[in-house]
Amino acid sequence: MGRPVTEPPDSYAGSRQLEDALADVMQRTGATAGMFYVLPPGQQVLRLALLAGLPWSLISPWARVSLETAIPVADAVREDRLVWLNGQEEIARNYPQLGTVLPYDIVCAAAPVTGGEIRGGIVLVWPVWHRPGPSPEEREAIAVCCRRTGLVLRRAAASRTSLLFDRPRIMSPVRAPEPEPAQAAAAYEFTERLPTGCFGLDLDGRVTFFNTAARDLANGGAGLLLGQRPWETLEWLHDPVFEDTFRKTLITRQPSSFTTQRPPDTPLTFVLHPDDRGISVHITPAPRSHETEATPRGQPTVLGKPVGATALYHLTHLAVALTKAVGVQDVARIVADQLIPGFGAQGLVLLTVQEGRMNVVTHRGYSAEFVDRFDGDPLAAHAPHMKVLAAGEPVFLATYAEFQRAYPSAPRYADRNAWAFLPLIVSGHAVGSLVLSYDRARPFPPAERAVLTSLAGLIAQALDRARLYDAKHTLTRALQTGLLPPSLPRVPGLNAVARYLPAGPDMDIGGDFYDLIRCTPTTVSAVIGDVEGHNVHAAALMGQIRVTVHAHATAGTPPGVLLARTNRLLTELEPGLFTSCLIADIDLPRHRARLSTAGHPPPLLRHADGHTDILDLTPGLLLGIGPDAEYPTADIPFPPGSTLVLYTDGLVEIPGTDIETTTRHLAQQIAQADIENLDDLADTLVEQAQQTGPRHDDIALLLVHSHRTETEHERR
Repeated sequence: MGRPVTEPPDSYAGSRQLEDALADVMQRTGATAGMFYVLPPGQQVLRLALLAGLPWSLISPWARVSLETAIPVADAVREDRLVWLNGQEEIARNYPQLGTVLPYDIVCAAAPVTGGEIRGGIVLVWPVWHRPGPSPEEREAIAVCCRRTGLVLRRAAASRTSLLFDRPRIMSPVRAPEPEPAQAAAAYEFTERLPTGCFGLDLDGRVTFFNTAARDLANGGAGLLLGQRPWETLEWLHDPVFEDTFRKTLITRQPSSFTTQRPPDTPLTFVLHPDDRGISVHITPAPRSHETEATPRGQPTVLGKPVGATALYHLTHLAVALTKAVGVQDVARIVADQLIPGFGAQGLVLLTVQEGRMNVVTHRGYSAEFVDRFDGDPLAAHAPHMKVLAAGEPVFLATYAEFQRAYPSAPRYADRNAWAFLPLIVSGHAVGSLVLSYDRARPFPPAERAVLTSLAGLIAQALDRARLYDAKHTLTRALQTGLLPPSLPRVPGLNAVARYLPAGPDMDIGGDFYDLIRCTPTTVSAVIGDVEGHNVHAAALMGQIRVTVHAHATAGTPPGVLLARTNRLLTELEPGLFTSCLIADIDLPRHRARLSTAGHPPPLLRHADGHTDILDLTPGLLLGIGPDAEYPTADIPFPPGSTLVLYTDGLVEIPGTDIETTTRHLAQQIAQADIENLDDLADTLVEQAQQTGPRHDDIALLLVHSHRTETEHERR
């Protein structure tokens, strides 16, 4: 695949260090393949930076891996642990998606790369005969690799150097010693004397050598060409059995064989022997008695047309990935990530129909200026992607000459020379269009057309589901934000900011809430709460609680009494949901605060000198459990310079980490923060919570800072 044309010197040096570390761990552990992923700062998507031992065409669907994806490297990075899988059965049980598209018996491991924080991950693959579980030496080798690469990534981050290029770097296999000329000549003569055919394939399946017997057995050499893949140039090997056997042999590093028939009636047996540099293939005539048993009985088809193993592989992978897609942008990302490498396209544009117009959802390989001219065009326009949608049939243009004849007025981007225009239609109604473009002329054989047409159907269905989800999601978020205060009141002597962040895309509406209630000109009540569940009932109950708390607070009800009355109301309503809540009454002239909690996470108090306490309040029961619950009140100093931090558990919950530990870490962050800008602090806390991995709960945050008023300064 090669490197990008331009590489900054620092990037090249850092990438070489990563290569050395990955090569070293593969050598020390005996791994046959390895991958190195980088997690860019502030992102939730791992990107493949290095690949060794496997072809890019096989791994391309996993070039970008969301941390929310059920895949070993994502789990290893998200949970900060070594993931080890002993064989095909264990892979299929723990990662069904991976087992579906790679049904091979292998051992694999994934580990997180750290450098002060999680910065990436590595993946290693072994043949299935590897001993169960890692040995102490292998654990140590993996740990050393992670430390080495973590240091490289930390230095790159400090110097703002990216180690990611347009495509992953493909590490070359270790070359065998070059034979002496006499040895090479003798080896060639030896293979020429063999009655059996033999040829070599590199890791990408391309022919590197063949002897005369192989040429003759392949029907006079027609199609057995150096630098070409046999299943692409020999028509009678178009059956996926050859390509799939090659892939299986390469991944499992186990010899394999199959028998097929060369026209008109010659059965041949192929035996494949793998190593780290490629595969040696032996061809021999097969006995006639085995012909019926060994010859493949039929070929996978799509839309009635035969397809190859690579096409089936990408079709299966995309189909599985789309089942997990949620919103339109999620579908768009998966489509772009999979189709570009999977089908060798240089450009992609995905458009959807909205209110009689075509809107660009995503594009790759095009400038924004070029794509913008089509964004928002009416459906009546005469652009190619509009016409195929009206006709309901895909259009494949193999050359620029064909493009000009079909659409003489359509603009051409750069030097594109082939196009596939695919309509996206579900149950007779138009969803959108998909455009793929290629730099070189492309014949689009029937099998490829069949696969692309099938993919268009899958994408159309996924987009249709995603649009329904987005509509529901927008409605529920509007309901939830409508129940929260649109703004916080301005109170002399106080600065207050709040943040609310909904849970992940697969979660419904939640019940987290906050409020700042001005009770008198000099007193306020700060409120934070969390209703159990993620549904409309939780949101409705949250609205009822906010109204109840607001009414009692403005009437001057003390915090403990307020919680008790709210609790009695909830137990009478019997909503079937419990609620945590914390109330802090702040008296500005007295510089005091009274706090009561109904099972809510403890608030933090940062003092004027910076040190921060986790307030150990005596909690009452969650609201809604029993009508007679009591809620003790604590009275604390709240002088100017103090900051009260109220939050819901979504801010501090990290899977696999004790919540007390994460709360202490939050207190340390508050102690070290610049308290002068509460907005920046609130943004930072929420962003850091997002970077800890996929969240399954909402986040509500309320910061209240006391400062001296002008009147107080004048008095002093």
